[in-house]
Amino acid sequence: MTTHAPQAAQSVTLPATLDEAVAALTAMPAAVPVAGGTDLMAAVNKGQLRPAGLVGLGRVNEIRGWQYQDGHALLGAGLTHARMGRPDFAALIPALAAAARAAGPPQIRNAGTLGGNIVSAAPTGDSLPVLAALEADLIVAGPGGTREIPISYLLAGRELLNPAELVGFVRVPLLHAPQVFLKATGRTGPGRATASVALVLDPARRGVRCAIGAIAPMPLRPLEAEHWIASLIDWDGDRGLAPEALTAFGEYVAAACVPDAPDGEPLPPAVLHLRRTVAALARRALGRALS
Repeated sequence: MTTHAPQAAQSVTLPATLDEAVAALTAMPAAVPVAGGTDLMAAVNKGQLRPAGLVGLGRVNEIRGWQYQDGHALLGAGLTHARMGRPDFAALIPALAAAARAAGPPQIRNAGTLGGNIVSAAPTGDSLPVLAALEADLIVAGPGGTREIPISYLLAGRELLNPAELVGFVRVPLLHAPQVFLKATGRTGPGRATASVALVLDPARRGVRCAIGAIAPMPLRPLEAEHWIASLIDWDGDRGLAPEALTAFGEYVAAACVPDAPDGEPLPPAVLHLRRTVAALARRALGRALS
């Protein structure tokens, strides 16, 4: 499991069902669930984590696919980035497929899972702004059964997973409308975002939903910018907008997510560059969605 950690996990359990996984975590409160291990095992190898036991989820087949449910897609938390990046999944949820394809090198995409991305909650998790923009819900399994929570509640810390609980599924509304994911990368690692944007159109509700990732501990929703740009779109026509409106939207989003200094001082060059990056990403994402 690790190459140079002085203390290995004391036990490894490999359940075949989600109920068995919950039971194993209930029996071993100090154990840690692991799927792809792209974040967890990196922490173990760096000496940042010494789990007393591991509950491997690789054999829980019920969380490795998806199904349709009342106008939603019920995604198993064990779906890998590589699987979500395939054309059949891209036809279902294009923005999430684009995020999965951008998640890193092949070895990361083949191992990393949707549930791991959510529970790790790393600011640079590519799927997180997409799920926030789609307003997805989590189906959490635990000793008391299942419960459903908005993903935004978990990412914001308003609700936490209780002992022995697991994210089993993610419920995503099927909008059948344009949606875009874009990200900018730097020198922080292979494929790691310095800023990202997910933007979806919701013609049924005549709304635009946008989430900015990687620049804060959780994805940011510029709600005022969303409402403003949605009011300018001709939802019954061609949905086109003038270039000036696209530019203004990008700047509106950037100002909301990377605000001015409270004392009125000029922003440092690095922060100003980040704001310009967010503005460019939001502008391009909206332009692509509308086209």
